[in-house]
Amino acid sequence: MVPPSQSAVGLRVTLDIWHPDCWTLAVTEDRDGGLLGHGVYSIDGAATGRFTVYGETTDAVERLIAAIQDSPLTDSVWETDPLHTTGETVPGSASRAIVVRYAIENSINDALVSRGFIPDEPVRMCGGREYWTVIAETDRETLGERLDAVRAEKDAEIRIEDIAIPHGGSGVLPTADLSGRQREVFDLARRRNYYAWPREVSATELAEELDVAKATLLEHLRKAEAKLLGHE
Repeated sequence: MVPPSQSAVGLRVTLDIWHPDCWTLAVTEDRDGGLLGHGVYSIDGAATGRFTVYGETTDAVERLIAAIQDSPLTDSVWETDPLHTTGETVPGSASRAIVVRYAIENSINDALVSRGFIPDEPVRMCGGREYWTVIAETDRETLGERLDAVRAEKDAEIRIEDIAIPHGGSGVLPTADLSGRQREVFDLARRRNYYAWPREVSATELAEELDVAKATLLEHLRKAEAKLLGHE
């Protein structure tokens, strides 16, 4: 019988991603507002994606669209009827729906999907980062191997933001492997919605609550995440 800790199950994982030559990261890095990605498709050898541009004001949205149009990493940008979006809740007070065509080699979509990472909600792009919430049929060891393969293929930085542990599971991501302090910090971060988006608490606030330095808190979280993925 295969031990439960080694069997493949469905995991829901949120990934914090940076990769080179990505227009979504370039245009959001130093600007207010952000993007929601609703799907990327290969058409005539190029990537074509549907996005919602959002911000607190109409001006902020217009500036972000202008930056997308001016980016050397995009080929074309056109607007679509906002009624044709997916109906997802959009952060901010203003939004516009657009379609963008760009070089397919600069997309990380296929590298993730081809390794079994299925997008479970719109991809969030803000502050020069992409946040992918994906589902995958995998165990801890295979999850780490698949992410390492994506990192190598796309020269990407990928950090685990959150992992949903299946109800009734018996150790797929065993918090019993964590030290007492790591478990305390990780559990507090989850309870305070540190891994939610937008975050409801900052690392500084968590550190103050635990009476530790921010760098110490982040190191505890990093080690906890590494153990949960079977990297330590």
